[in-house]
Amino acid sequence: MYLQCMHKGASKKETLLVHSFGHSSSLSHFLTIMNISLCIITLLLLHLGLFLGASLAYSSSFNYGDAVDKSLMFFEAQRSGKLPPQQRVKWRGDSGLNDGLSQGVDLVGGYYDAGDHVKFGLPMAYSVTMLAWGAIEFRKEITDLNQMGHTLWAIKWGTDYFLKAHPQPNVLWGQVGDGASDHYCWERAEDMTTSRTAYKVDEEHPGSDIAGETAAALAAASIAFKPYNSSYSNLLLIHAKQLFTFADRFRGLYDDSITSAQQFYTSSGYSDELLWAAAWLHQATVDEYYLKYVVDNAVYMGGSGWAVKEFSWDNKYAGVQILLSKVLLEGKAGSYASTLKQYQAKADYFTCASLQKNDGYNVQKTPGGLVYVREWNNMQYVSSSAFLLVAYSKYLSDAKTQINCPDGQVQPQELLNFAKSQADYILGKNPEGMSYLVGSGPKYPLHVHHRGASIASIFSIRSEIGCIQGFEAWYHRAEPNPNIIYGALVGGPDKNDEFSDDRSNYEQTEPTLSGSAPLVGIFAKLQSLYGNSGYYHKASSVPHPKTPNTTNSWKTSLSKTLEGAPIEFLHSITSSWTVGATTYYRHRVIIKNTSLEPITDLKLVIENLSGSIWGLSPTNEKNIYELPQWLNVLNPDSECMFVYVQEGPQAKISVQSFH
Repeated sequence: MYLQCMHKGASKKETLLVHSFGHSSSLSHFLTIMNISLCIITLLLLHLGLFLGASLAYSSSFNYGDAVDKSLMFFEAQRSGKLPPQQRVKWRGDSGLNDGLSQGVDLVGGYYDAGDHVKFGLPMAYSVTMLAWGAIEFRKEITDLNQMGHTLWAIKWGTDYFLKAHPQPNVLWGQVGDGASDHYCWERAEDMTTSRTAYKVDEEHPGSDIAGETAAALAAASIAFKPYNSSYSNLLLIHAKQLFTFADRFRGLYDDSITSAQQFYTSSGYSDELLWAAAWLHQATVDEYYLKYVVDNAVYMGGSGWAVKEFSWDNKYAGVQILLSKVLLEGKAGSYASTLKQYQAKADYFTCASLQKNDGYNVQKTPGGLVYVREWNNMQYVSSSAFLLVAYSKYLSDAKTQINCPDGQVQPQELLNFAKSQADYILGKNPEGMSYLVGSGPKYPLHVHHRGASIASIFSIRSEIGCIQGFEAWYHRAEPNPNIIYGALVGGPDKNDEFSDDRSNYEQTEPTLSGSAPLVGIFAKLQSLYGNSGYYHKASSVPHPKTPNTTNSWKTSLSKTLEGAPIEFLHSITSSWTVGATTYYRHRVIIKNTSLEPITDLKLVIENLSGSIWGLSPTNEKNIYELPQWLNVLNPDSECMFVYVQEGPQAKISVQSFH
């Protein structure tokens, strides 16, 4: 059996060689086989042209605080309407100034959803909710970074629009623009020629999901604004209450009423949004009515029944369950404690599944350790799940408690560790060495699927760039985008950690509001805990690499297998490249359990490691690493692999302990 701790497994040839080498084989026989095989592999790679340079050099930290700032700048890049003088994204101009005019309502403002120019109300409201949740739970951390002003500004740009979109208690304008016609054009927001038709939900055409989510956004925002602008906070709360009543009384799916949304943001149901809105209204008002609502409807609406492994603009159950767990952990459940414990049980299910401790019913991960939920824009599920675990960790820590997963007890710190692993992957600690947050770090996507970023600014080319002209002159260009859209979280890699920086590859290179919104709270919390103590990489261009001499590497690896531990380390160098006068090597290490018993709690000592490592998790002890959380047991005759890159000699690897 072969288990992948890391990106890509051994080739068939390597696997056969590993399994053909038994304990009775001689050292010379082993080395002969290895050297011959390496020669063959090297020749094949050279023949195929696969010895390509990887532009990596390393230092030692991530700047989470800078990531907060850039994430907030993305929201400025997505603004619709009349831009303020303080606008930091200077390549953007005013746009959508007539939105709602033909329907007799002022719908100027709000946010464009992704790389297009439609204002989709459901994901926009969810994004504002997540921004507000971050501002509430991590108020000190965001304030310490001097980012609370920008955070509240980002929230208010959305809530001001929602107030306009809610002109009557039972009316909510849920969309401006048409996705179909919009996607046939590639033009700047400032040049828009596509339909700006507005769509609403009302008593005859209900939309409980979009009204419920907008109520949640306004209720959460009212809490965020309360310390700074109490009158605005009260106004938001009035609208939130009205929208919740409307959503609950006139029930239906919003995309049955706004049919043009079906192709883009189809709703799977509205029960979760009703519970979500009630939970947030309880947070904002401390009114028992809303707590009783989530308790009375716990079973009927699925809040205490649905065990989920994702959290998103469409599925709010995990968010509801963790938010209500907060009430329980704070000792405010009262007579509703028994039902809230049922909600918490499902919050624990989500958490255990994320941490790979759920008796096999776990969240899928890529070989590099990234949460993987959907092929399209997977990073939005990564950021949302990471945020939930950061928040839940805070609630558990404040209550001085932990949770019990099927595969063991979990402390609050483990939730933070998970969130950090996902955040670090986003920022560049991944097999591609790519930061998926645009503008953060030296290597990030340059061909982002985004109309405004991919076309020269209206201030550079003042003449209109038409619908078809945009495709011909800008969409199909091989050159990088002329405008850097700082803080855009692109869709990210596939299930194998592979990523193609191609503007037409919208599944991987398009950013969304819903992906970026949770990042503000996550990065602010990590900055307060770790400062710049994460991982950071530097990139530079490199010439054609040299082929290293690998004989000594194999000798060193074999000596490790003769120390008595039932573990073999099979160490190979799979590629190399040169930066200036320095040569870097990509080392692949296969760990094999040669015993007849499962091995657990394996800890390795890795000395002389000067580069970065993938496939192992660092511990609190210096130079001590352990298998990743999703690989708790190394079964008899099974293997896993990790990779590291560094200049100079290989690292020294040995076993510290195991069970």
